Amino acid sequence: MPDVKDRSLIICGAGGRDFHNFNVAVRDDAAWRAVAFTAAQIPGIDDRHYPAGLAGPRYPEGIPIVPEARLERLCRDNPGATVMFAYSDVTHGEVMALGARALAAGADFLLLGPEHTMLRSPVPVIAVSAVRTGCGKSQVARHVSGSLREMGFRVAVLRHPMPYGDLFRQRVQRFASQADIDAADCTLEEREEYEPHVAAGGVLFAGVDYPAVLAAAAAEADIIVWDGGNNDFPFLHPDLHIVVTDALRPDQITGYYPGEAVLRTADVVVINKVDAAGPGAADQLGRDLAALLPDVPQVRAASPVALDDASLVAGRRVLVVDDGPTLTHGGMSFGAGYVAVRDLPDITLVDPRKSATPALQAVFQRYPHLGPVLPALGYSAAQRADLQATIHRAGVDVVVAGTPIDFAHAVPVSVPVVRARYRYADAGAPTLMGLVRAFLERRQP
Repeated sequence: MPDVKDRSLIICGAGGRDFHNFNVAVRDDAAWRAVAFTAAQIPGIDDRHYPAGLAGPRYPEGIPIVPEARLERLCRDNPGATVMFAYSDVTHGEVMALGARALAAGADFLLLGPEHTMLRSPVPVIAVSAVRTGCGKSQVARHVSGSLREMGFRVAVLRHPMPYGDLFRQRVQRFASQADIDAADCTLEEREEYEPHVAAGGVLFAGVDYPAVLAAAAAEADIIVWDGGNNDFPFLHPDLHIVVTDALRPDQITGYYPGEAVLRTADVVVINKVDAAGPGAADQLGRDLAALLPDVPQVRAASPVALDDASLVAGRRVLVVDDGPTLTHGGMSFGAGYVAVRDLPDITLVDPRKSATPALQAVFQRYPHLGPVLPALGYSAAQRADLQATIHRAGVDVVVAGTPIDFAHAVPVSVPVVRARYRYADAGAPTLMGLVRAFLERRQP
């Protein structure tokens, strides 16, 4: 941490990066006294405590987590405090808007850099990050980890945290089966990230206290693949840093925090979704990336989408459920499910707004960019019940689920659920695994 006087610290977060920054840079540093976390982006994660068992002996009562709306009051109650910004996938303007609130309330404003928070791993780390949510980072991470397993490596995947439940119970999590995920009572967002790795035969680690998570993962791995969240920095020092961009959003490689900074640390850049965006957009994105990072190799990739059983969709009334975070703070209007059905000539695509529960109506109002798809928001049992009720009230024949999870398992409904699955595919040379193999050969000829 920077050299400062003993002072109060308010950490603005979203249940992930904020806890990590505290654990590795604040918890044992007597120069700081964390007085509160504030929570934003994710519903239902405020008005609780970061538990004493994780906060350490300096915080025997734990640390309160309060809504970000109370920031000014916290600053006034703690004169001379510092406000640390610690969440991701927001515009640079949004960061400084919160900074202006902190400064106006008499506080300092701090962005903690990656060198203060990245952990050193005893085994090599290949990190996969992205400039925005929804770029296709997770299928890139699955492609890398699966290919490494095929090469004979013992691979542990470390996922960016999503600790929305019992924080002490979630200190270190290991998932090797669907039963492990069910036992942890994971939210839909967690399932979207965990299930595909496990279904492919991988072992995934996550949690709250990443020094302990890293120790557990490294004990059974030759290589760690970091599967980043939102557009955040890796929590581990990467030996190879792969950053994914989205050819459907070529104008979003800069202007977002910390995505632009993440991109500037890339060893390899993936231009994803070239199949959907077309060559013109991909070429322009490639030129923009080359101007920003002239010495960093580029990989072009596709994200082909296919329905598990297209015959169940033909001639039917269809409601599409797509990945929640990609649609909300990721800013996309649709996802893989909509892509899979939008050009089918003989279906009736049902707009879920007409049947949405009041809670989901509020989501559509908050995110007016959304297309005719239902965002898979399932942070709580109540939200999953809202999804069920909305689907039931829509009177559809089939649901097309574009989330990476087994939606019918997580949210049982009375109509068939057809999954729209997307995967990674190279779309030219060099290939991603060609560059990864070259990296491994340089490390260990």
